[in-house]
Amino acid sequence: MEGTPCLLNAMPEVWIYAPMRHLTGGKERVQADGSTVRQVIESLERQFPGMRNALRLDDDLMPGIAVIVDGETSALGLLEQVGPDSELHFLPAIGGG
Repeated sequence: MEGTPCLLNAMPEVWIYAPMRHLTGGKERVQADGSTVRQVIESLERQFPGMRNALRLDDDLMPGIAVIVDGETSALGLLEQVGPDSELHFLPAIGGG
């Protein structure tokens, strides 16, 4: 279809915050396959060994890490659904009081 973007090869885009860019060879943005945050992290690990250990502790996100999916902070963590055109940010969690 003319004028319609092709999503056949679309994958979520992951923004890598500065302290983790050494794992991606300095890349600020990468693409990773998956339909959940857990699957995206596994895809990142295959591409950039060490990413899983930086983002996960056992079966949860690493304490102090928040995941933002399409502009919304995820309350579901690893179970959060992502689409092929989603944008993910793994950031240090901001605490306050």
